[in-house]
Amino acid sequence: MDDIDRFLREDVGKKGDITSDALLTNEKAHAFIVVKEKCIVAGLEEASQVFQRTGATTRLLFKDGSPVRKGDQVMLIQGSARSILKGERLALNLIGRMSGIATETAILVHRCKKINPHVSITATRKTTPGFRRFEKKAIILGGGEPHRYGLYDAVLIKDNHLKMIGSVEKTLRTLRNHLPHSMIEIEVENERDALTAARFGAEIIMLDNFDPIKGEKVAGKIRQINPRIILEASGGITAENIEKYASFVDRISLGYLTHSVKNKDYSLEIIKK
Repeated sequence: MDDIDRFLREDVGKKGDITSDALLTNEKAHAFIVVKEKCIVAGLEEASQVFQRTGATTRLLFKDGSPVRKGDQVMLIQGSARSILKGERLALNLIGRMSGIATETAILVHRCKKINPHVSITATRKTTPGFRRFEKKAIILGGGEPHRYGLYDAVLIKDNHLKMIGSVEKTLRTLRNHLPHSMIEIEVENERDALTAARFGAEIIMLDNFDPIKGEKVAGKIRQINPRIILEASGGITAENIEKYASFVDRISLGYLTHSVKNKDYSLEIIKK
């Protein structure tokens, strides 16, 4: 059972769509999914899989990642009315959620790249349990980068690791011994730890909760030690202040892109044949 199957099972349970099953038999219909506000559309491929599982056929009228305007029809669905109604809410939830993330990402990418063409906007692991891969995909569709997908695919030393080991230097040495071929990123909360990390071989340094003025100052000192270090800003960054960080870091990570973004509004309009 994959994610789409699990999502459908959550909605239909063991009894199915009891309302539609009571009212309908094999009536044929077609339907359009319509966007109700300007945005970047995302989730159409996943929504198409939903309808395929319920027995309907689909035709995508836009590609995921495309800009759409209010009133645009983004998908055509054909089949029995029951197959369409069975997948309606799940499909709309997927498209609405993913479009919200993709749209906000695209806005921030556009604003920041005007300041620094090389900066990237990245997600974090602050995602909805069970829905991470879809949220990360939406980040990519909006022009951002997914960052790490889990604890298994990238090394990131956090503040609680440092509290347990005791120092930046010891933590870096220990990790290098155990994972000699891995790129190491470390999250730091003050200038002293940032410069120590630069001196002891961290490839990526995340400046966590630095205000823009202090962050730019520390970034300059890090680059004097090693200009090849990748610098990331995170913590306390919002749509209102993000541009203040864009000029002096290589990437900016924001949790709100996946935990607080508002869904975009779509509806399904069904027509009886």
